[in-house]
Amino acid sequence: MKYILLILKILLAIFLIYGGFNHFNNPEFYNGFIPNFLPKLAVNYISGIIEILLGIGLFIKGYEKKSAYGIFLLMIAFMPIHIWDAFKEIPAIGSKTAAYIRIIVQLLFIGWTLVIYKNESK
Repeated sequence: MKYILLILKILLAIFLIYGGFNHFNNPEFYNGFIPNFLPKLAVNYISGIIEILLGIGLFIKGYEKKSAYGIFLLMIAFMPIHIWDAFKEIPAIGSKTAAYIRIIVQLLFIGWTLVIYKNESK
């Protein structure tokens, strides 16, 4: 079980770091997810920085649990955005089906993060 948790933690960290860098490499992709009343580029870059830092935190001894908790909160914060996107006439993610799948994936990330959080030592 120890190795499965380590693999889950490494995969989650890689996903977050990659996703965070993607906020800088392809910021236009995220514009449809960010409500118009917010400064899109600033929100996008801040989200990317947070994802990168939390992903790196999963690799730093003493910060794993805190990072997992931060990722959990971030995934919870992103959930309304994905729900909002799914109910738009034309979702940012491409199609209604893709938007609904993204909600399920978001729930999986929340659960995945909770597993890591609960199994990390303080």
